[in-house]
Amino acid sequence: MSTYTVPFVINGEERHAESTFDVTSPDTGKVVHQCGIATEKDTLAAIEAATAAGQQWRDTPATQRRDIILKAAEVMSNRRKELAQYMIDELGAPAAWAEFNINLTIDMYKDVAGRAVAVEGTIPPCAPGTSAMLVKEPYGVVLAMAPWNAPYILGTRSVLFPLAAGCTVVFKGSESSPRTHRAIVSVLSEAGVPNGVVNYLVTDPAHAPSVTKSLIAHPAVKKINFTGSTAVGKIIAEMAGQYLKPLVLELGGKAPAIVWEDANLDLAAQQCALGAFFFSGQICMSTEKIVVHKKISEAFQEKLRGTIAQMFPSQGGGLVLINSRSVDKSKKLLKDAVSKGGVLLSGDIDAEESSKTRLRPIIVSKVTPDMDLYQQESFGPSASLIEVESEEEALRIANDTEYGLTSAVFTEDLKTGFRFAKGIETGAVHINSMTIHDEMPLPHGGAKASGYGRFNALTGVEEWVRTKIITWKN
Repeated sequence: MSTYTVPFVINGEERHAESTFDVTSPDTGKVVHQCGIATEKDTLAAIEAATAAGQQWRDTPATQRRDIILKAAEVMSNRRKELAQYMIDELGAPAAWAEFNINLTIDMYKDVAGRAVAVEGTIPPCAPGTSAMLVKEPYGVVLAMAPWNAPYILGTRSVLFPLAAGCTVVFKGSESSPRTHRAIVSVLSEAGVPNGVVNYLVTDPAHAPSVTKSLIAHPAVKKINFTGSTAVGKIIAEMAGQYLKPLVLELGGKAPAIVWEDANLDLAAQQCALGAFFFSGQICMSTEKIVVHKKISEAFQEKLRGTIAQMFPSQGGGLVLINSRSVDKSKKLLKDAVSKGGVLLSGDIDAEESSKTRLRPIIVSKVTPDMDLYQQESFGPSASLIEVESEEEALRIANDTEYGLTSAVFTEDLKTGFRFAKGIETGAVHINSMTIHDEMPLPHGGAKASGYGRFNALTGVEEWVRTKIITWKN
């Protein structure tokens, strides 16, 4: 067992807590290291450090912030092997998923660096004898909270966009990936981000409510971002509302993929399988509801089964989930569906795996609204398949959910794709590609219970500035 303990970072210095918890690999079941448990005393220190560093960072020229962010891309690239190993150890992540996280995060640094100098004010026309400027100023101290499932991508964006805008940050990392999230702060520090500009805390589930509340309630914290489940997002939003703190929320999803009668079935099968089972389905954009035109349903199902068998062969191990509770949740949803008339199209719910944190991909057909699988986000390697005969029915089923993060449509007719895209109530619609799609030029966020506000692009930077009007007499 490792003797390493993940520290906090406050004002550029490592800080070790009095109490710790074990971080266990879901792949091996072994403790990989310990992590400190933050208390309200630590949150106060982190906020004070971010406040003290605020004026200096706000006054740092945007070109200098750009150069530091560009340097972070270089640092991350140079530390690629080390950083990937943290993800593999803590999450049981496949090497390909760790590499994907690192590559996209390096691209994020490069993209956001250029946008740090792109925030602009305006000089609008005013009444005779009066002039005015509209300037955009950083909010100040930002509370950033990110999950474990895509730790470098989601953790970095929670911190980076506020930094680019001139804000300082208190970053509350995930108890499931504390060393991975700690590495984000290490990369930024090595790149030249001054002490106190990014401060890092982690706590355990028992202390999370009080620690989070103390962070949100503090008057120095001016804006918040949170990526995670809708259930927790609602709690965060309620807390923030008590103190009139603005929020950016990216929450859960129940992404539909519509496979239409003229679709390229090989492409659709491949993309639906990837969308449903990439990183064990533990992505908020994962495909959970496959809506198929009845005319081609049988042919599509055959291709989907074949694709799944090829991608995830029976002789291989089950997909690793973050903990056994996630497996239990997925199995409960699947068993409920089967007990109410659902039919297993692929997979075996009761298959014996090498550990309680593993589950093989499962597709259930003939899913109906009375099944829990129809409504609830599984966040695991399972998906439902539902047949339809009309566009209206396809849209009704696609939209019959509280979520609205992302979606996909498979058709060879772009007009059909656009009709569906206009009708689906999600923050993104991807025509002829999987529901999982995140690239820096595209503002990313959801509708309905999937949250509000946007990450990425210039929109993602401007979330962290507010407009001030300055007028004068000529």
